[in-house]
Amino acid sequence: MKSYTCLVEGSVTGGNFQSWALDVARQLGLKGWVRNIGDHQAEVLIQSEQEAFEQFQKKLKEEAPIPDLKSVSCKSIDYDRVYEKFEIRG
Repeated sequence: MKSYTCLVEGSVTGGNFQSWALDVARQLGLKGWVRNIGDHQAEVLIQSEQEAFEQFQKKLKEEAPIPDLKSVSCKSIDYDRVYEKFEIRG
């Protein structure tokens, strides 16, 4: 299982982005977390096989409830912790 991180830029607060990410991640069987890191940025950590991550990334770019989505940048990372489920972080 690989780990990936995505930085999402746009209006991520007030539009249910975290709940949307949680629902999609659970549907795809992903593990990790999502958190807002400012009014216009969110970070997502995904642990999954590459195919499932690519499905999430596509949905993130095309379906996320962010009307002014500016960018989505994702990369593979080395991560020393394995998560049991996907969750929303404060």
